[in-house]
Amino acid sequence: MNRSLILASTSSYRAMLLRRLLDDFQQIAPDCDEHALPGEAVAAQAQRLAAAKAASVAARHADALVLGSDQLAELDGQAVGKPGTHAAAHTQLAAASGRTLRFHTAWCLLDAASGQRWQGCDVTRVNFRALAAPEIERYLQRERPYDCAGSFKSEGLGIALFERIDSSDPTALIGLPLIALAAALRAAGLPVP
Repeated sequence: MNRSLILASTSSYRAMLLRRLLDDFQQIAPDCDEHALPGEAVAAQAQRLAAAKAASVAARHADALVLGSDQLAELDGQAVGKPGTHAAAHTQLAAASGRTLRFHTAWCLLDAASGQRWQGCDVTRVNFRALAAPEIERYLQRERPYDCAGSFKSEGLGIALFERIDSSDPTALIGLPLIALAAALRAAGLPVP
């Protein structure tokens, strides 16, 4: 089966991860509202958005397999987004100091032709060590993770901020749980590996 795969995301992190599994895919930005619904749990929001992103792109590409994904961090039942600025990142890391954040990394692989879908959501628990303000500042100056939920890059210097990471798939924290995704791609007829 020679099907085209579209990653419904502009994320360079997700594209980098997907290239571990496949050489050939397109990347197209989805068109969907990413705001939470009233009373929506963080995990449910991530799952809904992953499916909505896939559906948004699939509507324009009727013969493709489309992969949508969304990742949300959670602290005290509230979503922790991408900080965008240095000050916001400092605030996020100070709030996470000595605490555990849960990262919900949802994905949805949609066969636009048949409507069949494979989906899942990985939950990764990131236990932060106690962080002093100068440590946070040094980290932010070196890595500048302002486009990352939770204000860190676990694949980079951010690993020094943690006591422990509990996960069934280490790639989920970066943006795509490749173990589950590889199984879904195989089920959809793509040769992985």
